Amino acid sequence: MAKAQSFVEKVRKAEQRGKGPVMVKVIKAYRSPRGTIRFFERFVRVNDLAEVDTLDISLTQR
Repeated sequence: MAKAQSFVEKVRKAEQRGKGPVMVKVIKAYRSPRGTIRFFERFVRVNDLAEVDTLDISLTQR
């Protein structure tokens, strides 16, 4: 059975509701003390998607 609503339709509907904060998932890769690559992910609310490039999430902000 096909999905009733696609991602594109959800985005268009959100744009029609108005400009407001958007939740985005930010993923940061780092090396652990053992040398393996670990990933830190967090949902962040931003007013504009251009702010995503300037976000600073660190491992100590839990």
